[in-house]
Amino acid sequence: MHPVDESRPLGRILLFGIQHVLVMAATPISAIFLMSATLHLDAGLTVDLLSAAFVLSGVGSLIQSLGPWKFGPRLPFVMLPGGAPLILFLAIAEQHGLRTASGAVILTALFCFVVLPVFSRLLAFFPALVIGTMIVIVGVNLVKVGAVLVTGRPGQPGFADTTNLMLGMATIGFTVVFYLLFTGILRQLAVMLGLLAGTALAAGLGHIDTGRAVEGGLVSLPHLMPFGSPQFNLLAALPLMLYSLASMAEATGQTVINAEAVGKEIDRRTAVPRTVRGDALTSLFGGAFGLPLMVTSGENIGIVSVTGVRSRFVTAAAGVVLIAIGFLAPVTRAISVIPSAVIGGTAMVVFAVITVLGVQMLGRSDLDRHTNTFICAVALALGLLPILIPGVYAGFSPNLRILLESGVAVGAFVAAVLNVLFHHIRPGIAARLTTSRTESDR
Repeated sequence: MHPVDESRPLGRILLFGIQHVLVMAATPISAIFLMSATLHLDAGLTVDLLSAAFVLSGVGSLIQSLGPWKFGPRLPFVMLPGGAPLILFLAIAEQHGLRTASGAVILTALFCFVVLPVFSRLLAFFPALVIGTMIVIVGVNLVKVGAVLVTGRPGQPGFADTTNLMLGMATIGFTVVFYLLFTGILRQLAVMLGLLAGTALAAGLGHIDTGRAVEGGLVSLPHLMPFGSPQFNLLAALPLMLYSLASMAEATGQTVINAEAVGKEIDRRTAVPRTVRGDALTSLFGGAFGLPLMVTSGENIGIVSVTGVRSRFVTAAAGVVLIAIGFLAPVTRAISVIPSAVIGGTAMVVFAVITVLGVQMLGRSDLDRHTNTFICAVALALGLLPILIPGVYAGFSPNLRILLESGVAVGAFVAAVLNVLFHHIRPGIAARLTTSRTESDR
């Protein structure tokens, strides 16, 4: 039996599952808080959406990890509300209303099911060179996300606050020390121990408001259609549908790099569609509960690589924990009081591992060939541009800007197109020219 399919003692599985949850919990929290602040939602609706985000993240993690029927690749995956899809959701909500935004999510989930057979036939055009380039861009983007949790955004009050920087760096330091000194299960839990040590340091410095953790009721139940009945507008949903194609390409990379991280050989023609179906099914449910598109997360891949724990039942346990958090209001509030700087410090380490995995994949992509080096260089340049220089496409129309500002989508598209041009179309043209010359010589 492959280590991915091996079960472990329940206590260990639960501990490792909690570690996944602690590292990724900031994402659903920050996504819902951003929705609330941007769309001016009241406190009750915010709590309802936060509960739904945890529950749907858990359900999606169970689908991807356990792989019922044709859904989920049976790899250690967790699912989260997506970053770029969240921005698209907010743009649709501001222009057409929240009911139309929820309808757009549902339409996009159905759209993924419809176009998946066509997309599956295109997987041959996504070799390791394309996927490795995309994973590097994903990793760099995620490291930036983690760093912003530590530093804050440039130009805003509190940017690069020395206390937050100290907490972030200390959390990284704690993780390194635990990984250096410990062995066995304690070393595998180094990420979680580092986060807990950083939280304890923050509490000692008085940077945790424990009062928020004990306020309110005990149970929080998400409500179906919190904004009312969804409204379906194909034109309004079009940007989200277009982005879903890039999301499928990203799911391809996530599936391949996850399999690489756990050392399991997969058939991409079956594993990738299972991942996409899991994303689409979870997003379909998420849209009904007022959430943006749900996507497979690269965060847990970094944890798997750091800890060496490859069992998919660990992320299934994380799914159960996420569902429990969604229903238990005090637990949700307790997680939400962990300082963002501490979560950011942990996230930077985990996300940087993803970048390294992408570099490793590129190392097996025959970069000694100048053509491959050129393809990778151009894709990285254009993919990293919106990440390194935010607002570079501010002069473009809103819908086009949202697509261009997704460095992952741009990098994947450029790498895939250049790969087709240089490795499929150009050799065919050269072969025809050679044949024509040979015939003319005769």
